[in-house]
Amino acid sequence: MPKWTIILVIILVAIVFRLQDLGSIPPGLYPDEAMNGNNAIQTLETPNYKVFYPENNGREGLFIGLQALSLRVFGYHAWSLRIVSAIAGILTILGLYLLAQRLFNWQIAALSSYLMAIAFWHVNFSRIGFRAILAPMLLVWGVYFLWRGLSSTKFWNFAVSGIFWGLGFYTYIAFRVIPLALILALLAYWQAIKKDYDHQKYLHARNQIVRGLAFFLIVAIVVALPISYFFWTHPADFFGRTGQLSIFATGNPLQALAKNTLQTIGMFNFVGDWNWRHNLSGQPLLLWPVGILFVIGFLRSWLKLFKRAKTHGHLSSVQVLLLSWFFVGLAPTILSNEGLPHALRALIVAPVVFIWAGEGLWWIMDKLGDWYRARDIHEFHIRHFWLRESSFAALLAVIVLLASLTIAEYDKYFNKWARDSNTADAFAQNYVDIGERLNAMPTNVKKYVLVNVGGVLVDDIPMPAQTVMFVTDTYTPEKQRAKNLYYLTETDYENGQFDKNSVVVPLEK
Repeated sequence: MPKWTIILVIILVAIVFRLQDLGSIPPGLYPDEAMNGNNAIQTLETPNYKVFYPENNGREGLFIGLQALSLRVFGYHAWSLRIVSAIAGILTILGLYLLAQRLFNWQIAALSSYLMAIAFWHVNFSRIGFRAILAPMLLVWGVYFLWRGLSSTKFWNFAVSGIFWGLGFYTYIAFRVIPLALILALLAYWQAIKKDYDHQKYLHARNQIVRGLAFFLIVAIVVALPISYFFWTHPADFFGRTGQLSIFATGNPLQALAKNTLQTIGMFNFVGDWNWRHNLSGQPLLLWPVGILFVIGFLRSWLKLFKRAKTHGHLSSVQVLLLSWFFVGLAPTILSNEGLPHALRALIVAPVVFIWAGEGLWWIMDKLGDWYRARDIHEFHIRHFWLRESSFAALLAVIVLLASLTIAEYDKYFNKWARDSNTADAFAQNYVDIGERLNAMPTNVKKYVLVNVGGVLVDDIPMPAQTVMFVTDTYTPEKQRAKNLYYLTETDYENGQFDKNSVVVPLEK
C-alpha cells in the first residue's frame, strides 16, 4: 500500500471525526465560545482586528480573527465558530505525521497520527470554539520545519518555522513556556553534531545552523512583535489570572505541586478531567490500550536518551525534544491550582503523547515480527510494506486493534458523551434555547433577559449572557435597541430599572 494512500486514509478519518454533525455536536454554545463569537462579529463590523481581547480574563487574538473570517464566509452560526477548531485539528494531524516521520520513520508517523485522529481528547477540542487548539497545530508545524532546517540548512525552512513559532504567541498562555523546551532540544542537537561530526564538518554545520537559527529568531520576533508590544504596555494582561490560580498562592506550594503533578500525569491513564466540556467526566484521557502504548513510548524515550549518552557521549536530541516538550508543556497545568486534572491546559502536549503511543505500538509490532522470524515462520511475511520485514499476524493484529479503537473512540464521543444530558448542560443548551425563543418574539415586544447568574462582568453584564447575545445578535447596545431586547442584572431587576409591561426572561429558573 503506497504511503500517500495511508496518509489520505488518516486525514479522511480525521475529517469525519471532526466535521460529522458539527452543527449539533457539541450541543449548545458555552459562554466562552459565545464571547469569542461576539468579539469576532465586532471585529467584522468595526472592522478592528486586535492582537488581544481583554474581556473574559483576556484572550490572544489570532483565533478570534480566524473565527471572524469564518463568520463572514459561513454566517453567524455556532458551527461557524467551531469549524475553525476542526480545521486546526485536521491540520495538526497532518503536521504530526510529517513531524513524526522526520523524527522517526513513516510507520511511527502513520500510527501516531491515526491514534490522534480518532482520540476523544483531541477530537473534542477540535470541535469546540476554544483558542487552545491552535497551540499544538502551530507547534507541530513549527518544530517540523525547524528540524528540516537543521538537517538541510535551507533558510526557507527556518523562515517558515519562525512564522509558526511567532504566531504561537497569539494562541494560548501555555505556548509561552514552550521556547524553553526548544532551547533544551537545540542544546542537545548542538552537542550531538559536535560529538558526531569531524572537526571540518562540524565547523561547516555550525556556521550554517547559526545563520539559520538567527534567521529563525528574527522572523519569530518580527511576527510576535505586535503582541509582545501589547503585553509590554499592558503587563497585567500578560499575567491575567495566573497569579490567582498559581500554587504559590496556596498555603503549602510544595504539597500542591506534588498533588498537581500526580493528578496531571495520572489523567492519561487513571482519572481524567471531571469537566464535561473537556472529557467524559472522570474518564482517563486515553483508552486503556492507548494508555499502555503511551507508557511504553514514554519509557523507551528515557531508555533511548541514556543509551545515546552511553554509546555516543551525548543525549539524543530527539528524545530531549519530546521529553522537554512534554514536561515543559505540562508545567502551566501543574503550577495552576484550578480544576485539576485539566485536559484543556494540557492540550499542547497531545502530539508528544501520541508520538509515544505510536512508537509503543510500532515497538510491539516489531517484537512480534522478531518472534515470528525467530521461529522461521516465513510463509506469511509481507515484504516492502514496512521498512523492516513484518509478519502478517503482527500486521493483522495492528489492523484489528486500530479498527477496535476507532469504534470505541467514535462511540465514546458521538454516543456516550454527545448524548449525555450533562454535556448539554455543560455547553449551556438552555441559554441557546432562551435565545431562540427570544428570536421568535415580535420586535415590537420589549424584552429583558434577567442575568441572574454570576460571572466576570463584560460591559457590566455577567459573562453567561454572551450565549444569548450571540444567538440573538444583540452584543452591542445599538443592536439591543434595534431588536428591543435588553439585559438586566439582578440588582437592576430588584431596583425596578425596567419596563413593567415588558417580557422578562430569567437566564436561570
